[in-house]
Amino acid sequence: MDYLTSLKIFRTVVEARSFARAADILGLSPPVVSRAIAGLEQRLGSRLFNRTTRQISLTETAERFFTDCSRLLDELQAMEERASNRASEATGLLRLVAHTTVMMSRYVPLIASFRREHPQVRLDVTLTERPVDLVGEGYDLGIVMPFMLSSDTVVTRLLETIPLALVASPTYLAAHPAPRHPSELIDHDFVPMSASIRKPALTFRIGGEDVIVPLRYDTSSNSAVFNRAMVMEGFGIGMLPVALVHEEVQAGRLVTLLDAYELVDGAIEFKLAFSTRTLLPAKVRAFVEHAVRFCSDQSATARPHA
Repeated sequence: MDYLTSLKIFRTVVEARSFARAADILGLSPPVVSRAIAGLEQRLGSRLFNRTTRQISLTETAERFFTDCSRLLDELQAMEERASNRASEATGLLRLVAHTTVMMSRYVPLIASFRREHPQVRLDVTLTERPVDLVGEGYDLGIVMPFMLSSDTVVTRLLETIPLALVASPTYLAAHPAPRHPSELIDHDFVPMSASIRKPALTFRIGGEDVIVPLRYDTSSNSAVFNRAMVMEGFGIGMLPVALVHEEVQAGRLVTLLDAYELVDGAIEFKLAFSTRTLLPAKVRAFVEHAVRFCSDQSATARPHA
């Protein structure tokens, strides 16, 4: 087996965290993958993986080697495409699955600007807030929260991190005095996300120690938009994305609570997810680059100037 193929197999094993899954992704047999890794280890004179019967982990050598290996393979792929114009133009149908709330409240301009920049790419967008199997369901890309990934074989890239805020309506606060300390939250009602998405508890870091407050609630959901509506109706306190409640807070329809206290895990990550970095189709690569640039520009625009 040639060295370049061995490098591609190594990167896929690292990304899949499994010899068997890497073999499935590459269309190879597990013994071929094992022999390729053994050959690399012999060539480098160092073990790359710690193996058990159930899982593998990277050695320190493998962690360093993976970074350089990925950079080399990406540069080689780009070089081949520049020389041959193979798959250099983004065309065809791009199947995208995305988190419903964040797409509708935040990323429609991203989709619109991508379409203007790449008019030859057709889009089929599926919106959902459930776990998805990108490969099994035939999606090219996902804009997802971590809980939505049902497989650890996909490659992810952080798109942006959105802070959360504790909010309540003036109606609710008229009947329930606003808490002045996290410990007082135990006497309040909440409208939280479903337990399958987020544990029904808040953790604050006070004086270097974590203080956990269990949530009392009668209604939960998998939709931040629904929760915002219920909070505005006065059914309790919500922990919601700042971007989703900004206008309501500015207008006085919602009030933020306990801003002076540090909330642990007080942000949510939205990621791009795709099946593999190897031989990434031009349409997928174009969307990834566009999305990262779009969010970077948005962040720079929102950043306060000195």
